[in-house]
Amino acid sequence: MSKADPLRTIPMFNSLTAKDRRKMAGEVVETRYGKGEYIFREGDPAEAFHILKEGSVKCVKSSPDGKEVTLKVLMPGDLFCCDAAVFDGATHPGCAQPIGDVSVLRLSKKAYFDLLRRNPDAAFEVIKYLGNRLNEAQENAKVLALDRAEQRLAGLLVKLSSQAGVREADGIRLTVRLTRQDLADMAGVAVETATRIMGQFKRARLVSGMAKRLVIHNLGRLEQLMLSASPAAR
Repeated sequence: MSKADPLRTIPMFNSLTAKDRRKMAGEVVETRYGKGEYIFREGDPAEAFHILKEGSVKCVKSSPDGKEVTLKVLMPGDLFCCDAAVFDGATHPGCAQPIGDVSVLRLSKKAYFDLLRRNPDAAFEVIKYLGNRLNEAQENAKVLALDRAEQRLAGLLVKLSSQAGVREADGIRLTVRLTRQDLADMAGVAVETATRIMGQFKRARLVSGMAKRLVIHNLGRLEQLMLSASPAAR
């Protein structure tokens, strides 16, 4: 992300002129967080937009019994998962936790709302952005309702490969560290199920490793599984 123009790559800001972005950048506060800290917690007032500059962040939701469930992983350039809460004045519906060291840009909603009042094109961009978020949420709901566990996990790995994948000699290495519990949470399956399916994927040589180094060796086969729910190995 450009240091001179930190908002240039953010979807909700890319319709602004360079002058407007520079003005908004003057309102941005950069903060660093480490593993074990919270950027915000569930129930905190949603008073600002958060933009990930460096590192990766987990969006986490607490279950009624107090268990924390990973909903998604954010990568540099992403606006945080609770942007709708900022617009409607609600509290954060979940927590944001760093995965390792991260740098976060914080922009007050007052500064951004003042810009929207002056710039109709920016307001239209927000409508498109939130529409895309709604479509993503609907697609995720469909996957959880209709797809088999194997499809869900294959689809998650395919998505992560595009979000956080680095191509290396032996395949696509995920740059974000995820536990089996994280993968299970994001795929909407039990951790035992995620462990069993990842074992199948490894035996079929689709993936290797875990946590610190998860490598995808056969992205095409995972894409087929995502669409067909066929057995991992034939």
